[in-house]
Amino acid sequence: MALVRVLTEDEVRDGYTDGAGFHKGAKQILEFDKAEMKVQQGTGQLKTFKQLGFSGKGSNHKPDGWYLPDDCSKVAIILETKASDKDIRNKAFIKELLENVKIAGGKYSRVVGILYNGIETKVFLNEKEKTDGTKSLESKEYYIDLFDDFEIDTKEIYLTTMKINNLLHYKFGVNDYYDRMVFTACALVAKRYGAPLTKGMSYSLFHYTILDTLSKSLDGAKKQNEKLEILLETYSKVQMNITDNQAAIDDFITNVEVISELINSRNWNGEDVMTIFFNEFNRYKGKSENGQVFTPYHVTSFMYRLINVDYKHDNILDAACGSGAFLTKSMSDMIKQAGGPTTKKANEIMSSQLYGIEIDKRVFSLACANMLIHKDGKTNLEQMDSTSQEACDWIKSKKITKVLMNPPYERKCHPEIIIKNVLDNIEPHSIAAFLLPDKKLEKISQKAVTGILSKHKLLKIIKLPEKTFDEGITTSIFIFESGAPQNDEEIFTCYIKEDGLERVKNQGRQDIKHRWNAIENKWVDIIKKQSGDDSIKWIKPKDCLSYQKDEIPFEVNEEDFLETMLDYLMFKEEIDVKSLKESIANKVIYLSNLSAEHDENRIAINVERDKTNE
Repeated sequence: MALVRVLTEDEVRDGYTDGAGFHKGAKQILEFDKAEMKVQQGTGQLKTFKQLGFSGKGSNHKPDGWYLPDDCSKVAIILETKASDKDIRNKAFIKELLENVKIAGGKYSRVVGILYNGIETKVFLNEKEKTDGTKSLESKEYYIDLFDDFEIDTKEIYLTTMKINNLLHYKFGVNDYYDRMVFTACALVAKRYGAPLTKGMSYSLFHYTILDTLSKSLDGAKKQNEKLEILLETYSKVQMNITDNQAAIDDFITNVEVISELINSRNWNGEDVMTIFFNEFNRYKGKSENGQVFTPYHVTSFMYRLINVDYKHDNILDAACGSGAFLTKSMSDMIKQAGGPTTKKANEIMSSQLYGIEIDKRVFSLACANMLIHKDGKTNLEQMDSTSQEACDWIKSKKITKVLMNPPYERKCHPEIIIKNVLDNIEPHSIAAFLLPDKKLEKISQKAVTGILSKHKLLKIIKLPEKTFDEGITTSIFIFESGAPQNDEEIFTCYIKEDGLERVKNQGRQDIKHRWNAIENKWVDIIKKQSGDDSIKWIKPKDCLSYQKDEIPFEVNEEDFLETMLDYLMFKEEIDVKSLKESIANKVIYLSNLSAEHDENRIAINVERDKTNE
């Protein structure tokens, strides 16, 4: 019987040679021996973490292997090897690895820890063990991809957003909800660019670390768009009333890490973490802060599909971009169609096919932050007034071919001017989709509507479910073709009565039963074919410019008739109905025999006729 050779720790790590030739170790399998741009990698207990650029507790530790990209938003790998006769389930070995993973976690939000004895592996994503998957050692790409391959818990996003809002509002004393959003978004950008946000930091160090990381990460982008300085400016203006609550600082850092990790998942099915995050934050604004309405994530997906974007040639515009939901959705799907973020076309899409305008400085900052979090696209955002000639000239220069917009609804914001400016200055025969209140085009001046329809054609009106917005606004999608007059041509309309979302207590409307995907597919097909549903109507622009719901037939039942007749008789007899109701109620409640029946949660009233007052 042949003896199985026991490999030393060095042989497991770096490989060995025997009579059969060279046998790969972890170094060769993980490809830590190959040069790679902008990455520190290697094996052998040759360098301390301090020498690798880390500081603080444990920085004198020496890892067996390391893969450390210069971009701290990317995945880092820490390797620990043991001799082949050692059991990697040993708690001391696991503790040693996790201590090193934690040290690397001071700079990297995503660290893979690998414990390997030449036979099998134990793998940890940050400090949580991954129990499924292969037990053999694979190339580093396998482990890098693990962080992007997890299911999203949407409930966690809502709960984490609520925690962040409450921390900033009540523990830091930030009263303005826009300031809370800006501060959190900037922290996420800083985390994306490798800010070492760690528990135990003082507020001043925490605040400076975010500001310093933002300043350095924006250096290149600012050369193309100096208005990114607004992001730094708005962050600097956020005032904290409480800065000495260490527990609150630590909790904020923890929750930012949770959102940051969720952003990187590949199993997101088109729903964007930041869109949900901004929408959820939006629910905490006060009544005095109304005006900015963020588009629900499922609506951005739906509208994107309705305008048939060609990733090769289309230039996308949102001239009231808010937090950038339509632009990040377009960027994500166009890059996916192009073959992924590493393709040459992906860079073209990010640098020259996505354009946004936002007038509000703080909201513009959110859009910049959102694009930065999503890797790029930030250089084509402008802070300007979409009703201005400046905006018209800017739009015209970009040769826009597709538009996705949720313009401001308030009359003082002049949505009709924004719509006209956009349609007048995009390329002829381009498709533009606007999300507006159902009757908006009927409420603005007739002169403005005539001016729009004399040059541009309203093709379709898609009424959305009544409960789409928590604010109680009922909306429709209005799809135009630019540069083609209406000429009394009829308009296709339809009504999506249900979107499958359900209200969750204190968390808004969510797709908790995963119904929307099938509903979206169904309606995209119906709207494309312009047939297949009973709600479809064709309307004449001279008659109306909104979906016309069927009128409910007038019905009168016996109870309604008797009530009306009794009201009439009391009116003739000059009886005060209000006083009569109060008198009857007092008699029933206070001059009757009462008995409480707690088992059925009700009070039983026994009314005895008062013979003296029949």
